[in-house]
Amino acid sequence: QVQLVESGGGLVQAGGSLRLSCAASGSIFSINAMGWYRQAPGNQRELVAAITSGGSTNYADSVKGRFTISRDTAKNTVYLQMNSLKPEDTGIYYCNSNYYSDYESWRGHVNALDAWGQGTLVTVSS
Repeated sequence: QVQLVESGGGLVQAGGSLRLSCAASGSIFSINAMGWYRQAPGNQRELVAAITSGGSTNYADSVKGRFTISRDTAKNTVYLQMNSLKPEDTGIYYCNSNYYSDYESWRGHVNALDAWGQGTLVTVSS
């Protein structure tokens, strides 16, 4: 069982900043990648940003240059610094972790699992 606990959402005016945090705990042997997704009302969940165990990052085009994803490997924690927020950034932000739960899975690169946080609401007012 793996738990992802998110924090940092809230209400902010356009142009403002927020920092989201997500801490993973539980039966984790090794994390492949962690990321942030968001879902706006009426829309599908979409990838916002992700970071691999090697430190490679990937961003949605809509947030490039404004958002920065980072991680603290020792704490199994990922952060999303969101600057220059726009009303269209409004949504529920979900943390995701792709991980191996045991040594055999990790060694064989098989049976990677996904865990999701409960979501944190970000509202950007115009």
